[in-house]
Amino acid sequence: MLLNDLVLYEREHITEINEQGNPFYYFIDYDERSYNINMEFQHFHQFYELCILLDNAADHLIEGDIYDLQFGDIVALRPSLLHKTQYPHGSAKKRIIINFTFPMDVPGIAEDYRTLLSIFDKPIPIYRFEGKYKTEIFEILNDIFRLTKTKSSIGNLLIHTKFVEFLTKIYQNREQNVYVVHSSKDNLTSKIYSITSYIHEHYTEDLSLEFLAKYFYISTYYLSHQFKKITGFTLNSYIQMTRIRNAQQLLLSTDMKITEISDACGFSSFSQFNRTFNKYCNTSPSKFKSNKGGKAMLSYARSE
Repeated sequence: MLLNDLVLYEREHITEINEQGNPFYYFIDYDERSYNINMEFQHFHQFYELCILLDNAADHLIEGDIYDLQFGDIVALRPSLLHKTQYPHGSAKKRIIINFTFPMDVPGIAEDYRTLLSIFDKPIPIYRFEGKYKTEIFEILNDIFRLTKTKSSIGNLLIHTKFVEFLTKIYQNREQNVYVVHSSKDNLTSKIYSITSYIHEHYTEDLSLEFLAKYFYISTYYLSHQFKKITGFTLNSYIQMTRIRNAQQLLLSTDMKITEISDACGFSSFSQFNRTFNKYCNTSPSKFKSNKGGKAMLSYARSE
């Protein structure tokens, strides 16, 4: 099916090249998501991700900041970035997810690859194009869709080559990006997401309900109740989960000692870190590290 005379789409069409952890990996998913299956808490990957909205509206949370999306917006998420899409009430929303990683230390073009992937490093990594620029980019995306439907002895290479062309076109047209931050949220919702953003920037510090209420000029009672109403989490749970998510990333991607990670992520003691990690991940930090995450990456649930 052709959506908005622009992009080819087929629900539940999935293409996977190799498995996660392979240095050459693609997962391309055309599907729908709705409010009742929104992800619980922001998550991160060890690969790159593109999220392309193919419906009228949704929000995307990146490190606690909330951004409005519309049809055709491309969210470019680098590894280790905490994020999630929030879908509104109502019918399911169409989207494309592309997860990928490929060898980038290729002699002669390694610097080119680093430059190309700089589109993922922008402070607001969301791309919105109009007119011919949008058409050019989505024509290449449609070529990728067609390739996933075609059998070829070099099919993986064809998809990879076309995908690099897709990224290249975004890079070449980056100055034509018209996305601007414009929140349609009411004042209270905007304030709550200002607080979540602050938590992501300062999770290593001593944060409390009393401190945040004073800092943002809001009563402790009102903040406590409205924070839970808007985000789905108690304030304390949100702070602790932000710390745990960052600790997970350090456990998987660094050689830091677990006690050092505890200190670096704002926990008052190692025992508190160990207890909190077990609470939200159903495993210890040491087992999480040795198992390279495993199912514990997905074990968050709203609590309290």
